[in-house]
Amino acid sequence: MRVVIALGGNALLRRGERPDAAPQLQHVTHAADHLSKIAAEHELLIVHGNGPQVGLLALESAADRSLSRPYPLGDLVAETQGLIGYWLQQAIGRSLDGPVVTLVTQTIVEVDDPAFAAPTKFVGSVYDEPEMEALSAQHDWTFAKDGDGWRRVVASPRPQRVVEVDTADALLHHGATVVLAGGGGVPVVLASHGLEGVEAVIDKDLVASLLARQLAADLFLVLTDVPAVMAEFGTPQQRPIGKITPAELAQLQFPAGSMGPKIDAVREFVLATGHRASIGSLDDLAAVFTGTAGTQVLGGL
Repeated sequence: MRVVIALGGNALLRRGERPDAAPQLQHVTHAADHLSKIAAEHELLIVHGNGPQVGLLALESAADRSLSRPYPLGDLVAETQGLIGYWLQQAIGRSLDGPVVTLVTQTIVEVDDPAFAAPTKFVGSVYDEPEMEALSAQHDWTFAKDGDGWRRVVASPRPQRVVEVDTADALLHHGATVVLAGGGGVPVVLASHGLEGVEAVIDKDLVASLLARQLAADLFLVLTDVPAVMAEFGTPQQRPIGKITPAELAQLQFPAGSMGPKIDAVREFVLATGHRASIGSLDDLAAVFTGTAGTQVLGGL
């Protein structure tokens, strides 16, 4: 069976945790125990998020007075691909008898995507209001509410094609576990001289769904920091959703910058393939994989 797993950046660095390497390595090690078991029996492709990590690098770059200008977001996405991919390679490789490969990945977007004018993708840490106002004034960044705090939001154009998809397919066929399109891939556009990076962060769940369809995956999992999708989220009536169809999901409303893309990602996969997709917690990975935890999105119109 071919499995695509989208591993959320917030699942690797939980709310309230310091953005140190140690807690992230702890979460990666915990995930790797289950990922390696899946990889030992199935073809596995992992797409990881990088929202907290790329936000931290952007903040450091903006504060570095030795630079004439901060590094572009796309460059920082490439950095996080290497860092988180390296962590996953080491952790999974400790208990897997087979190669684990990370590909620095480019994802093509359209230069006129309306998302460039309406940023919604959360990156970086959660700030209180005084911190948010100070950073906004200092760096001319855009912020939006995220729970009880504020986070920076950036453009998130829709992915059109992953440049390295055929390479990943070949590696999967030859028994490698592949870490691909970390952070959604480095966003690029087609220019007259070739591919050119743009200032954005692509949603990794939408890219993972695109890859799951292009690579003919049998199962698609989205792992995050919550145990399931919540109906009536943020109200006293909120409740976890167990099993649901794409049509039923389409009737519900979800935040554009967080759960919304996850819902779109699993719906598109299930509608296109008829196979199961799931959203659940990284801590429950084994049960989400078997379909006994998380939200299970099942085939049917």
